Amino acid sequence: MKQKFNKNWKSSKQPRKQRKYSANTPLHLKNKAISANLSKELRKKHGRRSLPLRKGDRVMIMTGKFRKKEGKITKVLLKTSKIIIEGIQIKKKDGSKVDIKMEPSNLRIIELNSEDKKRLKNREKKMKPEKKQEEKNAS
Repeated sequence: MKQKFNKNWKSSKQPRKQRKYSANTPLHLKNKAISANLSKELRKKHGRRSLPLRKGDRVMIMTGKFRKKEGKITKVLLKTSKIIIEGIQIKKKDGSKVDIKMEPSNLRIIELNSEDKKRLKNREKKMKPEKKQEEKNAS
């Protein structure tokens, strides 16, 4: 593995190569990797199982200490592939509070950020034609 990053790389059984691949992934491709499953209603509406996470989306935590808690995404850390959610904090021994960095795979999108018009337009373009017809008939 002399190259830093190769788009045509398929996979490896070796965890060190898998870690190296994800660590050296360019930021424009890492954005796709930071995606989470959609809720059942959003799946029907958008015709997709998952979408990349963005600032302003409402998510529900599915695993861990904060399971079933909801919050708004305040920060997306592309470099470390982590998400910071509003109100999800830990208390340190000195009394200060610190935001917890969550893994995107442990989250479920409940509500998409409606301010991002460009994102929603791209979704409509990529949506299958029969799904578009269903949406028009429902309106």
